[in-house]
Amino acid sequence: MHKIGQVAHLLNISIDTLRYYEKIQLLVSIKRTSGGVRLYSDDDLSRIQFIQHAQKMGFSLEDIKQLLCFRDSPTTAKPQVRELVGEKLAAIEAHIEKLTVLRDELTQLVDQCQKSTGACPILKKFEKP
Repeated sequence: MHKIGQVAHLLNISIDTLRYYEKIQLLVSIKRTSGGVRLYSDDDLSRIQFIQHAQKMGFSLEDIKQLLCFRDSPTTAKPQVRELVGEKLAAIEAHIEKLTVLRDELTQLVDQCQKSTGACPILKKFEKP
């Protein structure tokens, strides 16, 4: 069993975040001493690492709540997990497409600016709606 400070240090997470996860029920049934000190099991640490990894992959806390429910029955939840992850993948691909367009536009503006002898084309572009 690990105290909250140990968990925070071990997993590089703030104590406030751990408390928040408990408050919004991403972490449930955290044991406490008679004095109220939180005690985390190895299963709790595994759950926290799952949350951290899912966050790094761009899932919202609400999505993670669903994923944690699916985690309890991974075989039967497989279609729902696949759908949720598929939606996240589609959103990421759409974002990449927008970023690619933005990159190309900015690259073109920088090129125009380098070749320009008059006013800055970048500033002119920003003035247009």
